Amino acid sequence: MITAIANALRIPELRGKIVFTLAVLGLYRIGAYIPVPGVDVERVQALVQGQAALGLLNLFAGGALSTFAVFSLGIMPYITASIIMQLLKGVIPKLERWSKEGETGQRKITQWTRYLTLGIAFLNALGLLTVFRQALAGPGGGLGWVNNGVIVLTLVAGAMLVMWMGELITQKGIGNGMSLIIFASIVAMFPAAVWQVVQLGHILVFVVTIIMFLIVVALVVVMERGQRRIPVQYAKRVVGRKVYGGSGTYIPFKINGAGVIPIIFASAILFFPAQLAQITGNAFLINVGNALSQGWLYYLMFSLMIIFFAYFYSALVFNPIDLADNLRKNGGFIPSVRPGKATVNYLEGVMNRITLPGAVFLAGIAILPTIYFRATDMAILDQFGGASILIMVSVALETMTQLESQLKMRHYDGFFK
Repeated sequence: MITAIANALRIPELRGKIVFTLAVLGLYRIGAYIPVPGVDVERVQALVQGQAALGLLNLFAGGALSTFAVFSLGIMPYITASIIMQLLKGVIPKLERWSKEGETGQRKITQWTRYLTLGIAFLNALGLLTVFRQALAGPGGGLGWVNNGVIVLTLVAGAMLVMWMGELITQKGIGNGMSLIIFASIVAMFPAAVWQVVQLGHILVFVVTIIMFLIVVALVVVMERGQRRIPVQYAKRVVGRKVYGGSGTYIPFKINGAGVIPIIFASAILFFPAQLAQITGNAFLINVGNALSQGWLYYLMFSLMIIFFAYFYSALVFNPIDLADNLRKNGGFIPSVRPGKATVNYLEGVMNRITLPGAVFLAGIAILPTIYFRATDMAILDQFGGASILIMVSVALETMTQLESQLKMRHYDGFFK
């Protein structure tokens, strides 16, 4: 590992990308500590600590929400817009055509994703302004229209600036900018939470937590790297004096093909009643939100919804008909499987079978650490459940894979031996 890092720093181009990425992430962390005008920070922190949904949003914002900073919305508006655009590809034929037009179509999708991010950021800013209206007003009374406009404009501008930073990391840095921003947000909150646990004197619980954390990381690595390889054989073709094809390869199907998206979907739906209750103050919604954010009903609904969205998202992004058609056009076939409808049925069956263990794994990773933290009264680490660990490990693996490809191109040994 140390040798691979040293080799990466020896390459001027790669060293420049790493330094640029760290500089942008440093600027992002600075923006997480600059509060918007007219904020009573202590009252905001008390409100965030008392709500599970706000605590989760604060985690993904890197602690910016607890101080109502410029980057309080974080990268989540862009992530939400990207997921919506991904889902709409299966519904709107024009978006599907754009996705197949290469770089030109991708630029159009990116542009519309930015517009959608702007709209979502505006709605999120209005929602935060409503939720925190008492804390923002302070003991002196309410806010005026001018102050409300400044707060909303600042939050929206911060969200668009974070999106721009993520795109800069993707284009000029080491890549995967949006994921790295989420990674930096979660990692920035982790040391402070661990230190608070140590100060409380729960040494034995802390040691057990570290051991459990390492086990979960190992399981996440195994599941993230695990894949089912479907063998593919290509027929030989003679064109002039040259022979093409005849080689064998495989189609990799990841066990956890949906990644962390099912957890994000399930969390958004379960915490929505609690957020709506904060805005409206309705007693019924408050009871529903409390029931869906804790207890056995929360664990049951969260698990079932994660499994459902794992299948749902896999069905949206995976098209066995197109895959079978591309194999046929290129002279490829799966051994012992007839081309056409039989290949489609075979690919669908394989995807359905490997999605189940991946979905159950996601549900277990999301639920079991949360149950442990709540059973041991370690509410400080409650936000750092399996979803946070899964995001951190997944992003770290993706980043190492990208650096690995850069090192291999220059004939250096990579991170994975």
